[in-house]
Amino acid sequence: MNSTNPADPSTGATTPPAPPPSPGPVSPRKKPSRWGGCLPWVLIVGVLLAGFAIWQFPAFRARAELGAAYAARVGCSCRYVQGRSLESCQSDFEPGMEMVSLSEDPDTKTVIGSVPLLASRSARYAGASGCLLRPES
Repeated sequence: MNSTNPADPSTGATTPPAPPPSPGPVSPRKKPSRWGGCLPWVLIVGVLLAGFAIWQFPAFRARAELGAAYAARVGCSCRYVQGRSLESCQSDFEPGMEMVSLSEDPDTKTVIGSVPLLASRSARYAGASGCLLRPES
């Protein structure tokens, strides 16, 4: 097969090839988003997580109160009944109580157990009765 255009029968000259058809008006291509269309999903997940945290906050606070009270009572007994240092008393805690910290007031023989931003409870040494939790205020 010949790749040249056939000659025009009236003039004998070859005709130039026809230009390809125009695709029409060229629309600018949309730049892909940085988030790739994930922003709505990220917002939905964020709202769901915030809702879950608000819903579960009372349970988190109750656990923190319980842990702080337990730590204060055990810490007070360890410190004032057994006579150990407050640092060694923290080794008596159950696993999972790493967030609970102890502090003491030696003048009133009180140990305070606290979970940051959630709860704080105290127990006072009462002589022969041992250590008693102070009522919540």
